[in-house]
Amino acid sequence: MSTAAPRTAGPDHLWSVDEHLDDILGTVRPLEPIELHLLDAQGCVLVEDVTVPVSLPPFDNSSMDGYAVRVADIAGASEEYPAALEVVGDVAAGQADLLHVGPGQAARIMTGAPLPPGAETVVPVEWTDGGLGGGPATGMRARSLAPEGATGQVRVHRPAAARAHVRAAGSDVEAGDRALTAGTVLGPPQISLLAAIGRGTVRVRPRPRVVVLSTGSELVQPDAELRPGQIYDSNSFALTAAARDAGAIAYRVGAVTDDAATLRDTIEDQLVRADLMVTTGGVSVGAYDVVKEALSSVADEDEPGSGIDFRRLAMQPGKPQGFGSIGPDHTPLLALPGNPVSSYVSFELFVRPAIRTLMGLTDVHRPRTRATLTADRPLTSPKGRRQFLRGRYADGAVTPVGGAGSHLVAALARANALIVVPEDTESLEPGAAVEVVLLG
Repeated sequence: MSTAAPRTAGPDHLWSVDEHLDDILGTVRPLEPIELHLLDAQGCVLVEDVTVPVSLPPFDNSSMDGYAVRVADIAGASEEYPAALEVVGDVAAGQADLLHVGPGQAARIMTGAPLPPGAETVVPVEWTDGGLGGGPATGMRARSLAPEGATGQVRVHRPAAARAHVRAAGSDVEAGDRALTAGTVLGPPQISLLAAIGRGTVRVRPRPRVVVLSTGSELVQPDAELRPGQIYDSNSFALTAAARDAGAIAYRVGAVTDDAATLRDTIEDQLVRADLMVTTGGVSVGAYDVVKEALSSVADEDEPGSGIDFRRLAMQPGKPQGFGSIGPDHTPLLALPGNPVSSYVSFELFVRPAIRTLMGLTDVHRPRTRATLTADRPLTSPKGRRQFLRGRYADGAVTPVGGAGSHLVAALARANALIVVPEDTESLEPGAAVEVVLLG
């Protein structure tokens, strides 16, 4: 959601990357928390600490299939002189009525089953004859196949210390402990923990719903036949995948032709399922830049500062950008350039942080590091613009991938980092220390 109006500036103002990003993050607000069932909360951000109501495990239990016994009864056991114990029955996982193990007795016990009263330790079945009167057993026969295995006599071939192979109550977490802290992203291990302590629902900020829409009459779906002058729509696929990678629920809309009325209608139809809108293409100064044409005049006259502001940024690639809010709920909209590299770089710099902010995260940016530039020639960069070059980062070094062209999709697919060239730098020599944005 968006509660603050984006800033505007004169048409000749050249925005810096930081100004544009600050405006976005100063406008976008985290989504309101909701209560969700555990599996629906996967990928969401927890908004409150979770305290353990019951210890894990809640009772002493066996970590092995074997026999629950008293330590003194097996103290001198060996293969030559095994300890012979009377088997008084089975203790299975989930069993409530427990046997009592007295002197000279043993209870056959299964992994996860409660340690019965009187027993002090567990000997694995492999340390016994399994009640069969022979050498070391390799396992237990199923109870349905050998019901007599729960009675009779078992020979133990090795001693065991007190509480060996016993999982102590509370050894994982104890009642009253903090299980998870607010701000945690709920992945499979966290979902498992919540279920284990009996939580069926949890209060989280939901994953943002992001609608991605590309524009251009030249765009066709992959698998369709290309006609003269047409290209496949790759941007909407790339940005939808990137939004999902950032943690959003993303919806891809098929490419919209270069018609302002059609684009406005499509966006209006999509607002019902959007916490954030992303368009790609049509934001420059051409005669067919439909996004700029369609959205320059959508401001709500009752809401000062609403609408979409189209800007020029001091960056390469990605100079033309648009940002603002649209619709009755003032849904944030980021309008990105149409060249594939420009749109993807713009997503990483501006849209991904917006998605992470909607999720309620505090660390919204890709990690950055310093690296040594590996190249066979100096890199040049236009003065006054912050350039983002695709690179391959490994072991503290980064190598440029492809050229500076904003249409080079193949080079983008080989990159795992962006090389940042500051605005005041026009040339970088091989061996120079550079800042890199790590993409994954």
